[in-house]
Amino acid sequence: MASGSIDFTIGSRRLLSVGRDLATWSFSLEQLLAPEARFDPPAPGRDGLRVLSAPQGGIEAIAACFPHHLAGGRQDYRRHYIAMAGRSFDDYLNRFSAKTRSTLRRKSRKLAKEAGDYAVTEHRTEQEVAAFIDAALPLSTRTYQARLLDAGLPDTPEARTALLELAKADRIRCFLLKLGDTPIAYLSLPVEGKTLIYAHLGYDPDYARLSPGTVLQLEALERLFAEERFAWFDFTEGEGAHKEMFGTDSVDCASFLLLAPTAANRALLGARSTFDGAISTAKALAERSGALSRVRSALRG
Repeated sequence: MASGSIDFTIGSRRLLSVGRDLATWSFSLEQLLAPEARFDPPAPGRDGLRVLSAPQGGIEAIAACFPHHLAGGRQDYRRHYIAMAGRSFDDYLNRFSAKTRSTLRRKSRKLAKEAGDYAVTEHRTEQEVAAFIDAALPLSTRTYQARLLDAGLPDTPEARTALLELAKADRIRCFLLKLGDTPIAYLSLPVEGKTLIYAHLGYDPDYARLSPGTVLQLEALERLFAEERFAWFDFTEGEGAHKEMFGTDSVDCASFLLLAPTAANRALLGARSTFDGAISTAKALAERSGALSRVRSALRG
């Protein structure tokens, strides 16, 4: 059964969710990179669909599949990914400037110096992934991803079974960053074809200033490049400084809603449009204020 919610967010903070019966139409990275995108729409929920990470050039064709639905809530962004095929980890690192490479190495040294020697463990077999789940779930409940975004590791018997089934088929890679026996960051990457999916990253907020997520990401990538199995590392929908920094390429995408033309849905899309417009205006004013402040500082200097 379709289900879901329509969220009102500021940055990564969700302020309000309105429940709706929605199907999800999501595009994989391999679909986006295919020379000719093929649209195979799902059956809509009672209230319509949530379309995720659609190619911007195909939005009209997608909407035409549901001509009687109302389109709204559109968010444009770059879907970042790492092109891994034919590249080594050293090749990947060399795309960064010398300054950035130095900064990344310094983060690892700083974590070791201030928190103690750390270790990164990799989990791919069924037994290893079961141990990963047991270690990562208590940490996940403390992360901002779980507390603010409802995006922590799913803690249900069904989710556990799904992860273990992926492990049986060698279709998942999981990593833990530990201080002694204590995990302070985790990364979960299901595998679809030749693509690693950036599903869950979380870290202990007590260590946030030491960038454990960045340290873990880099160490995991070194091991993943060494496998020489994967063509892409997909950071999925949405922007983010972490995704932009680690990504090598991007695709212009959009996520939006296609809702049944009921009075309630019209009102909801109107409220969402007003909210998004207010956020965009506030952001533009903040950016303008920051620019003016920088100009004043330069003039005073």
